[in-house]
This record gives sequence, structure tokens and C-alpha cells, in this order.
Amino acid sequence: MTGNIFGERYVVASFGESHGKAIGAVIDGCPAGLSLGNKDIQRELDLRRPGISSLSTPRKEIDKVDILSGVHKGCTTGAPICLTVENSDVDSHPYEIIKNLPRPGHADYLARIKYGGFNDYRGGGRFSARRTISYVMGGAIAKKLLLKTLKTRIVAYTLEIGGIRANNISFEEAENRRYDNEVRCSDSETANKMMSKILNAKKTGDSVGGIIECIAKNVPVGLGSPCFSALDSDLAKAMLSLPAAKGIEFGSGFAGSKKLGSENNDPYAIKNHQPVSVTNNAGGILGGLSSGMPIVLRVAFKPVSSISKPQSTVNLESMSKAKLVVPGRHDPCVVPRAVPIVESLMAIVLVDHALRAQLIPPVLND
Repeated sequence: MTGNIFGERYVVASFGESHGKAIGAVIDGCPAGLSLGNKDIQRELDLRRPGISSLSTPRKEIDKVDILSGVHKGCTTGAPICLTVENSDVDSHPYEIIKNLPRPGHADYLARIKYGGFNDYRGGGRFSARRTISYVMGGAIAKKLLLKTLKTRIVAYTLEIGGIRANNISFEEAENRRYDNEVRCSDSETANKMMSKILNAKKTGDSVGGIIECIAKNVPVGLGSPCFSALDSDLAKAMLSLPAAKGIEFGSGFAGSKKLGSENNDPYAIKNHQPVSVTNNAGGILGGLSSGMPIVLRVAFKPVSSISKPQSTVNLESMSKAKLVVPGRHDPCVVPRAVPIVESLMAIVLVDHALRAQLIPPVLND
């Protein structure tokens, strides 16, 4: 299995480059009988679409989805679902100018070596965050499938940007209000501070990073398998496929390493004649298996590498020192647009494991 294919039973094959003709995905393993139309996919794509906010890249793409196969008379057929989105607002000229000047923080030089110079360097090519369109298309179907069959709800939101952190945001508040502002944080006061942080960095030609928190509720007990198909290891693999993702934690995460075991353990109690944990420092996963508690994870994103400040690099043609001001159109912070992508990846992993556990039938009947 190549690096462009993810999943065992719910399989997402991603294809396309930043400045190529289109970005797409082939989804295999979706049960037959799921009501599905363009609007289900488009709704999610619009949430990550560029050019609709002062905080994002000015590249304006419609990102209109085209369903090529796997859906007939408004329902999935059980066949592979092929989805494409055309790249329409493409300007490759700046990348021709700097093709011999590897951008700091990017994979330009590494890709050149790995693929012998045949890689598509325009806009980062296959290494561009534009490929995450595939994730969102696969996730849109997965989210609908999870809600219909298992009543599983997934919410991601911006927790922190540039060191400014939101506090005490409930699942319901995040679910209902995370898209009320451009930074995708339901705490409006904190959101305004985050927005100022991003705009100030943008004015100075710089960028900022941040953290997204993602929570899944109503997840069945026992999803995952030891050892290398642990639910948290598959979630980590999915999240770290995001171009700017540099860290992930579950539950108490790194803060838990500073606690005593007596503080970090989750004691059990009885509720509705079932054992439940009183706290959720484990983040809903124990031993690689879902515990029935909400799955809670956080993904850390580095500051965007493409900035307009002069940076040191080398000229690969002359093998000499060089200075570079990165041209093109870029986000000053990827976090707001990454919120729906993180949700999508959570959904893809959970659906895949639910299908492995035979909790979702191959044919859905209303």
C-alpha cells in the first residue's frame, strides 16, 4: 500500500497536486444505501475553501465537487466513490522563478532528491496543503455515515493560536458556534485576540501556529486493536499526515506527564448500571481501544513556512548561498482552515475501525 492510500476497510486514496488539473479522492468501502449528494460534500469543502477570509490565502478557488462514480439515484451503491475538485485559480509563474531555491521549512529540496528532479514543484505540488481536499471529501462521507449508524458526533475547533488559548469551551458550544468567526473558536473574546495575533503577523510578513482540539462523542467501546492498529496510533498517523502538523496528544497529553498516577488515572464508577470513568485523562482511549468516553485529541500546527520576510537558502544550480522572499499566495496561519480537516480525519479513522468491528453493515436500510 502506498503513502497516498489510507485505511483498511474504509479506504481513502488521494490524488492531485496544488497546480495540477484537479485534486481528488477515491473512497472504497462505503456501504451501499447511504443517502449522498453533492451538497453533503460541498458543505464541508466550503469550510476549508481558500480566499473567503482576511486570515487566509487570497487564492480564490470555487472547490466545486464532482461525483464521478459510486452514487446512483441519490444513494451510495457500494462501489468506489470517485470525487474531484478542479484547480482553477492557478498561478505557477512565481514557482518557476524559485525552482532552484528551496524554501526554508518546505520539502522542496527533499522532494527534488527523492524523485530525481521530476517532482511537481509548483505550489509545493503533492506536498501542498491543497491535497487535504481529499481528506475533507472522504471525511464528509465518513461523518454522515457515523452519525446515521452510530450517532457519533465529531467537533473540532481552534483551541490556541500564537500562544493565545481558549478555556472551558463545552462540546455543545463548540458544535454550535465554532464557525461564528474567522478563527473557528467559539469563545468570541479569545477569538478576537487570536485574529489580531494573525493579522499582526501578516502585516510584518510573518506567520503564527496554533492548536486544534477535536472531540468525538458516542464512540462505541472497543474500537481499535493492539498493537499496531491501536485507535490512537491510527489517529496519530492520520493527523500527522497534515502538512503543518508537528505534534499530537490525547486526553491529558503532555500535561499528564507532570502528574502523579493517582492524579492522572481515571477512577471507575457505576452509571445506569454500567461502569464509567469519572474523569477522562485518557482521552477516551486505553490500550489502543476506545473506552466509550469522548475521544479527545489536540493537534499542534507549526507557523506557516511561506513568509514574505527575507530568509537564507541556497541556489541548487550554482550551489551558492542565496536570499529568498517566498512569492505566491499563502495563509498567515493554517489553523482556522484546518479545523474541518481535523474533523474529517477523525471521522475517517473512526469509520474505518467501526467497519473492521462490523458495527456498520455493508448495506444500510432506512
